[in-house]
Order: sequence, then structure tokens, then C-alpha cells
Amino acid sequence: MCMIFAVSSKDSFEANDYLNTFFSNSDKHPHGWGLAYLRSDNMVIKKECVQASRSKKLADTLRRPLRSPLILAHIRYATIGNVEQANCHPFSGLDARHNRWTLIHNGTIFDYPPLSRFIKKQKGETDSERVFLYILNEVGKTAGSDFHERFALLDRIVGDMAGGNKLNLLFTDGEYLYAHTNCRDTLFYLQEKGTVIAATQPLDGKPWRKMPMCTLLAFKDGELIVSGTPHGHEYTENAENVKMLYRIFSNL
Repeated sequence: MCMIFAVSSKDSFEANDYLNTFFSNSDKHPHGWGLAYLRSDNMVIKKECVQASRSKKLADTLRRPLRSPLILAHIRYATIGNVEQANCHPFSGLDARHNRWTLIHNGTIFDYPPLSRFIKKQKGETDSERVFLYILNEVGKTAGSDFHERFALLDRIVGDMAGGNKLNLLFTDGEYLYAHTNCRDTLFYLQEKGTVIAATQPLDGKPWRKMPMCTLLAFKDGELIVSGTPHGHEYTENAENVKMLYRIFSNL
């Protein structure tokens, strides 16, 4: 699968060391990289269909200090969707109220019919992009400006979508960082003063902890603000899902 990384911090956090360690895993996840970071209230998106360790663009980006209060990063191991630029994460766009959302995903959607209507609307082929477009559509359609109303909607969406699917998500509206995992030992976090870092695996020897399972979390300024309702849809691999992934991957 893929690997994901995010930072939420009260102040601008210099993430170069963590990002260099994270992207060093690209030899096992060679099908593209992506990086998003908040700068002056604008989300900067950089991504390429190139192995991260071979990318001059990424090397140039990380040669200088990268400081931001919100950062997302992704390295891709393609399962659903060809190895091409349109299928690289992060996915970013405006909802109906012109709020920008940005999302990265590690996992696979095996069965969730509400996503099917976005197949013709997406730019690439991945289930991850369909997850993003679905969330964007639902938030723009029904959620107002109140954070708690918006979180309750996201909590219902993510909990419902998690049933039978692997759904490790990190996404942001430019203010809050939302995190979710339903697959054991595949998302960890490091809490320090005013900063939280999330990643698929610990990136140094500090006291990383396992992200709470099957629960949507929202962080702001490096602190946990609210936890959703535990939904109980833990993902475990089964023979049918493994066969499906093998068939898909063999056609890439």
C-alpha cells in the first residue's frame, strides 16, 4: 500500500528531517510522491509520478527549510489506478462554500456504492480520489460553518465508509487536521508541545503511539480537539480482498 504523513502545529514547524526520513521509504513505494503545506493561508501542492528518492523537484524543495503549521505527505505504491500523475496524492479542491480541502489515503475501498458516481468526475482512476470527491461533495452540500456540525457529518461519513474497507486517512480544511485508521498498527502519532506528527510508521526513536482505532480525530494547532464515535469497523485482510488486489495490480 502507500505511506502517509502529516503535521499539525501551533507554530510553523520545520519538518525537513521527518520528511527526509519519510521519503526515504520510497524504494518500497516507488510510484509517485506528494507534498502539501500551508503557506500564508494557501495550500501549496507538489507531486510527481516519480520515485521520491529520484526526484530533483523534491530534493530542491527539501534543500531549504520547509516550515508550516500544516503539512501532508504521501508516497504511493499503486494498487488501484495506473502509475501516472493524476493518481498521485494529495488530492485538493474547493467545496461548494469555497473552502479548500486536501486529503491523502492509505488503503483500498473494496465496496462503497456512493463513490461510484464520481468515476466520471475524477481526473485519475484511484478509489482515493473518489473518497476525496465524495467527502468534498457531502461537506459542501450539507455542512455549515460550525465546526462541530461539520465534524459530526465527517464522523458519520468516515464511519460508514470504513465498513469492509481499509481507510487510513489524513485530511485538512486548512485549519483542522483530521485523522482516521481502521487497520491495526498502520498509523502512529508523536505528540510534542504544540505539535502532533502522524505517520504510517514511527520515524525516529521518540515515544510514538498507535493512533486510536476506528475513530475520527480532529487536531488543531498540534492538539487533539475532538474524537468521534468509535464505529468498530476494523479492517482485516481476507482471501477475497487479497485476490481482488492481485487481479487489479496485475493489470497496472
